[in-house]
Amino acid sequence: MSENGVIPVDRIENIILVIRGRKVILDRDLAQLYNVTTKRLNEQVRRNHNRFPDDFIFRLTAKEKAKVVANCDHLSTLKFSSSLPYVFLQNMEQLWQPASLIHHEP
Repeated sequence: MSENGVIPVDRIENIILVIRGRKVILDRDLAQLYNVTTKRLNEQVRRNHNRFPDDFIFRLTAKEKAKVVANCDHLSTLKFSSSLPYVFLQNMEQLWQPASLIHHEP
């Protein structure tokens, strides 16, 4: 996120993927938008899972991860990660919920 808290729309549009027929954003990309580590983002979402709808987040399968890595150049380093990434549904109202948790948690 920029210093003034504004993220250009084209930056968000460039990281939206369609997986399982739904528009999603990978945890890694969402963490970069918030200027936090992916570990921190996932940690806060796990701690506050009750604040999100059940279908707001899901984990990719190994096959889905391989397709994402093959088709998205900016995600090539995921190829070497042993963990499967989480994805967040691209719903603009809910998309900002993790940000409030990250930036207001002690």
